[in-house]
Amino acid sequence: MNESAQSSPHGRAALADENAVVAFRSVSIEFVLPVLRDVSFSVAPGETRILLGPAGVGKSVLLKLTNGLLRPDSGDIRLFGEEIARAPEEMLFPLRTRTGMVFQEGALFDSLTIRDNVGYQLIAEHTPDEEIDHRVHESLRFVGLEETFDLFPGSLSGGMRRRVAIARALIHDPELLLYDSPTGGLDPVTSTTIIELIMKQRDVRRTPSILVTHRLQDAFTLCTHRFDPGQGRMTSLPQGQSDAGTTFLMLEEGRLIFDGSLHELVHSEIPFVREFLE
Repeated sequence: MNESAQSSPHGRAALADENAVVAFRSVSIEFVLPVLRDVSFSVAPGETRILLGPAGVGKSVLLKLTNGLLRPDSGDIRLFGEEIARAPEEMLFPLRTRTGMVFQEGALFDSLTIRDNVGYQLIAEHTPDEEIDHRVHESLRFVGLEETFDLFPGSLSGGMRRRVAIARALIHDPELLLYDSPTGGLDPVTSTTIIELIMKQRDVRRTPSILVTHRLQDAFTLCTHRFDPGQGRMTSLPQGQSDAGTTFLMLEEGRLIFDGSLHELVHSEIPFVREFLE
């Protein structure tokens, strides 16, 4: 089968889905050389999109375009129904507060306590201290790190710092989550802990998200497991099943070449996809 992003169900929907949380329409951007070329896709309410692929294909650039940190050279981007590609900066501020982002390496401030790192945006908004404390405790409890409230990032392991970064992204109860290689540089056991937290957010809070990763194991774990609140951990889906709301995107030389389900991914005949999977 000669697949392409344009012929997939999700690729077609990207051009017309007015209910999408995020919608890219023919988006292109270059820095001397083209980075993204004519990219179209969407993220539906409750959907998790895994942007899979090796380094250097434009994955992180796509995330920065999603919340207006970068502007495209051409095309349209809608975030929560608002066109942001050419919107003034002041219009983007309230939209960004509705979006949580987990940066590569966590990007915590070493000179601030975990409380002040997680509550950084609330502090900037002059939220009362009592409310900040309550919301920070709530976010840290979700990631299982409430005991780190008064500590500094330097006293935490790499995996714990990444979990704190997720807690910070959750502080505003975001309507969209963006994860930029959240398990990069972590050992397999710690990586699984982070993926379980992302799964918990997906299955308990039902927050739509875009996850950038080059790690097949992480992507497949997220697709083939669900978080069971009763057991407080992730459990495997029945053999051959995958989460219907978790789908894949792949870029090659700046173009979106794949947009589809786990089943479609593993059976793809696209050479770049086959080479990456193998």
